[in-house]
Amino acid sequence: MPPPELLSVDDLFAPPARAQASISPDGTRIAYLAPWRDRLNIWIQDVDDLDGEPQRITADSTRSIIYYEWTRDSRWLLYLQDTGGDENWHVFRADPQDPESGGVDLTPFPGAMAAHELLGDPTKAMVYSNKRTPTLMDAYELDIATGELTMVAKNPGTGAGWLSSSNGDLFSTALTADGDVELLQWEPRTETLRSIVTFDGRDYTMGLYPIVVTPDGTGIWIGSNDGTDRTRIVRVDVITGEQTHVDSHPVYDVDTRASVFTTLAEPLIRDRRTGDLLGVRYLLERQVIQPLDPHFAAVLANLEKLSDGDVNVLSSDLTGRRWVVSFTHDREAGMTYLYDHDTGDSRLLFGSHPQLDPEALAAMEPVTIRSRDGLDLHGYLTLPVGVPPKDLPMVLLVHGGPWARDGWMFTPPVQLLANRGYAVLQVNFRGSAGFGKAFTKAAVGEFAGKMHDDLIDGVDWAVEQGYADPKRIAIFGGSYGGYATLVGVTFTPDVFAAAVDYVGIADLSNFMRTLPEIARPHLANNWHLFVGNPDDPDQMADMLSRSPITKVDQIRTPLLVIQGANDVRVVQAESDNLVEALRARGVKVEYMIKHDEGHGFVNPDNVIDMYKTVDRFLAEHLGEGRKS
Repeated sequence: MPPPELLSVDDLFAPPARAQASISPDGTRIAYLAPWRDRLNIWIQDVDDLDGEPQRITADSTRSIIYYEWTRDSRWLLYLQDTGGDENWHVFRADPQDPESGGVDLTPFPGAMAAHELLGDPTKAMVYSNKRTPTLMDAYELDIATGELTMVAKNPGTGAGWLSSSNGDLFSTALTADGDVELLQWEPRTETLRSIVTFDGRDYTMGLYPIVVTPDGTGIWIGSNDGTDRTRIVRVDVITGEQTHVDSHPVYDVDTRASVFTTLAEPLIRDRRTGDLLGVRYLLERQVIQPLDPHFAAVLANLEKLSDGDVNVLSSDLTGRRWVVSFTHDREAGMTYLYDHDTGDSRLLFGSHPQLDPEALAAMEPVTIRSRDGLDLHGYLTLPVGVPPKDLPMVLLVHGGPWARDGWMFTPPVQLLANRGYAVLQVNFRGSAGFGKAFTKAAVGEFAGKMHDDLIDGVDWAVEQGYADPKRIAIFGGSYGGYATLVGVTFTPDVFAAAVDYVGIADLSNFMRTLPEIARPHLANNWHLFVGNPDDPDQMADMLSRSPITKVDQIRTPLLVIQGANDVRVVQAESDNLVEALRARGVKVEYMIKHDEGHGFVNPDNVIDMYKTVDRFLAEHLGEGRKS
């Protein structure tokens, strides 16, 4: 078939027409996100009048809303919002009965971060906030209607985060001085945290995830890899600390992508009424859901008939009759259905990007690449439609984290690049999550080392297979992927013809020292373990040797640097220092700063401007990509 028409950046990166739908617990309304004044806001629609006029119940024209949920009584919706990407999240309340009222900030504390968890009492939620001190989260009970907050647990200085049972019993996690991960229970009488069990921190790089209190409050479901390479689900007894096996997959890890992507579903699927565990999500190339409940197994079998994608976000009414389900898919974006289990009827509610023709989009094919030292690197290759797959310009797209992973899904940057005639390669390098703990731990001490070798091995594989022209290969990544981009143009400057660094780390020591205060005490089992502690002179010297900022004299690859001014993870100084060092040497570098963004752009106008720049930049330096 001939190549499809060129897709516009505006169409590919426009905010979704509708997304993240959720049915109310009483089953009468569906909420979703949709644009208003070019920002995503919350809208609702009656289930019995799906062709009628929807109601908008928030009015944020400054920044898109990315997360919300119904209260258990269907009376309110709660959502999170920060300011310009500063990650000081506030909990807001929206009122379906008064759409004109907009959102009410329930945590109006300047410079504070907050999160929430619903309680069994539908009028209450537990709110976790660092308003008392920036380095510690305390727990408060929130009266949702009045906004009154009552402190119920003052962090004694060890708790890294909180979770609650439905009746308000509080639990916490902590990092010990040795970097181990401890699970604790709050004792209200003594106002102390009691240790339940301690896990080897080297096996839990990003802490315990998933982690959910059982409905009766006597246990906690966690993702555990104690005694095994693969992460499975166990129940931890809150009195004895004993782990009891709940579910596992012989080959796949539990799917933990939701810890990074707000648009993806949590790995534990629970009954909305009882909180019981219905199923568990696992992932290798594609997702597998293992049902643990007969009723849900029957529901899931019918839902999976609606699409050849992977079941994503699920919500049901309290009876388990009406379900709203969205799917992840490489070419059909955000297809969302309403399903009635009593009648078996289903209805397509929407796709998130109806302006895009799936036939014009490129398939994302799983590939396995052997590393030079014998590891299997699972990844994805996307080839342009209607173009012979030989000697193509190629973009190596590197995920962030690094304790995250690429997965099979609709990804606008991938589709833009493929539409322009580039092959796109995504490699889950050692250190990526979801491929066993040994694979993750193989990255210890390997920043700018074997982690980068894995990426180069992927490039070499694509060249050897005949897909990629070795003279026309670009590298592009965000966060850790931005660091990998900068490593690419400093440690292996002859490999890449162009590079795009998006909120990337240039100086590992400066990065760690400028992380938010609340994050810095919790680095022992991740950044300090894998890279080093900048307070140790020997480790500091090693970190500098692995930092692109110390090797800017090697950069001769055309480079585009993109930064959010409000980024609290990779601060603007990281990019400023890099760009200034290059310009002082007379090296041309393009630099884009957005002053109302943080660690990853959210507002559609900024995202579109960024990718128009990327599109133009790559066309200039990769030669024969299709012209926009």
